[in-house]
Amino acid sequence: MTSTAAKPTDSDALSSRLIRQLRSGIGPLFAALVIICVVLSITSPEFLTTSTLTNIMVQVSVVGIAAVGGTFVIITSGIDLSVGSLVALSGMVAATLMAGSTPDNIGLGLAGLAIAIAVGAGVGALNGISVAWLRLVPFIVTLAMMAMARGLTLAISDGRTKFDFPNAFTAFGAKSVAGLPAPMIVMLVVFLIGHVLLRKTTFGHQVFAVGGNMEAARLAGIPVRRVIFLTYTLAGVTAAIAGIVLAGRLNSALPSAANGLELQVIAGIVIGGTSLAGGRGSIIGTFIGVVLIGVINVGLSLLGVNPFWTQFIQGGVIFAAVMLDALSQRRKN
Repeated sequence: MTSTAAKPTDSDALSSRLIRQLRSGIGPLFAALVIICVVLSITSPEFLTTSTLTNIMVQVSVVGIAAVGGTFVIITSGIDLSVGSLVALSGMVAATLMAGSTPDNIGLGLAGLAIAIAVGAGVGALNGISVAWLRLVPFIVTLAMMAMARGLTLAISDGRTKFDFPNAFTAFGAKSVAGLPAPMIVMLVVFLIGHVLLRKTTFGHQVFAVGGNMEAARLAGIPVRRVIFLTYTLAGVTAAIAGIVLAGRLNSALPSAANGLELQVIAGIVIGGTSLAGGRGSIIGTFIGVVLIGVINVGLSLLGVNPFWTQFIQGGVIFAAVMLDALSQRRKN
């Protein structure tokens, strides 16, 4: 009588994936998030309430949405410093078109959404062309784009805030669905799409290959330049979506909007376990990293910590994350 091996069940596959995630570093990060939440709930009882937790998700929504595209870029060993300025620019271009319109102008609202995303995709594509085909240094290219996009935002607005947009545009930042704020829902949807794209598609596998060893990926037949181009374009699209959400939340577009956002985006990505050296990272890790920053910010505020110290602590967390990543790379080498 011959014995046959039992086929793995769905629960076994789920358990295996969970174990792999824990070993990848997401487990300790999630544990740190839980521990911080427990400590804050003890020291500040109002922390562990539905309103506070929802508020945290809304506060990190703009950073989180932009961080999804940024994760793809950093996994390819690139960097995008223009994301904050692009959030402002995409929102301002759409706002300039729609400023002063009536709330029920659906057509103009949809046009504003399309234009904002087109601006984000266009600027992201320009970054991608510069890095992939012109072979310029990502840090320098996106630093220059950060200045140009911010300057263009100020020029378009003449330094003034734009108000009054159609409901079709502001809905993504101001409305609620089944009691849940729209920014939170948009962020979760973008994270879900990003996770599927990174883990379940050929493009996602190519992103890891390019970041792990660009020359080996090229020899394996992977279109390296196209992959890099698409990651920067994707980062531009997610920045535009973040700009739409931000403008909707405020029902206005500010020339100084998202100033310094790029640092928060990179912090969330790096804290989430994505290596600045490329080849390693996850959307789930980025989500936990972004939420962790939001929890720290809100928690310190509830505890009455001086906002200046909050910024210092944020910097310390980023420094620790980068240092741990560097030590991990050294052990591998």
